Amino acid sequence: MRATRYPVAMEPENTTHFGYREVPVAEKQKLVGEVFSSVAGNYDVMNDLMSFGIHRLWKRHFVATSGIRKGDRVLDLAGGTGDIAALLLPRVGGQGEIVVADINAAMLHAGRDRLLDRGMLNGLRWAQANAEALPFPDAAFDAVTIAFGLRNVTDKDQALREMHRVLKPGGRALILEFSKVNQDWLKPLYDFHSFQVLPRIGKLVAHDEGSYRYLAESIRKHPDQATLKAMMEAAGFRNVQVRNLSAGIVAIHRGYRI
Repeated sequence: MRATRYPVAMEPENTTHFGYREVPVAEKQKLVGEVFSSVAGNYDVMNDLMSFGIHRLWKRHFVATSGIRKGDRVLDLAGGTGDIAALLLPRVGGQGEIVVADINAAMLHAGRDRLLDRGMLNGLRWAQANAEALPFPDAAFDAVTIAFGLRNVTDKDQALREMHRVLKPGGRALILEFSKVNQDWLKPLYDFHSFQVLPRIGKLVAHDEGSYRYLAESIRKHPDQATLKAMMEAAGFRNVQVRNLSAGIVAIHRGYRI
């Protein structure tokens, strides 16, 4: 009597989202890297066109309410554009330091060159680093900032744990990121701008429609305010606070290492 052979169940491939596409986890970092290498040269111009210049106000408010002080050592993750570092540098003063880290070399070089052109050299360090595996010792920083970068990280929970690890006791993590619009009247206008206007602007200005379509999709796939707050708490942060800006188009999350 022959034994009956049953098909072997295959383990589903470990996947994650890249915009609205499901891709193997191992590929997402490469795909995101290609997006930001493509847009690096036009990133500042495109940010102005994408947000009508409001991103500059969001970033200024983010830094102005950060609580970062003279002498602080700050890690600015996904900071390749240099925008946040330039705003933070006067706040930490000559005794402080900003370490600008980004996984993408093209973005890092573009930001560094721009700040060098503005005469910003002292108090800045630049490091190519993956937010999921930071090359810094425990308790090395008074604050960690990340502006419009967390949504592009493959393993956000691991990145949050790393942010917590490198903070000193009493240190704070500050996250500025697109979030969930909380005004019903604004949602259709926001969707139209994101999916109809933004890719066309990308095609005309940066000759890259696909990358800007991904950026719009990545915003919709990012955890909403309450979910990200819970993720921060699970990573060990305490006294996590959320502040919505522009009807929730963006939100600032703040959490402390106790």
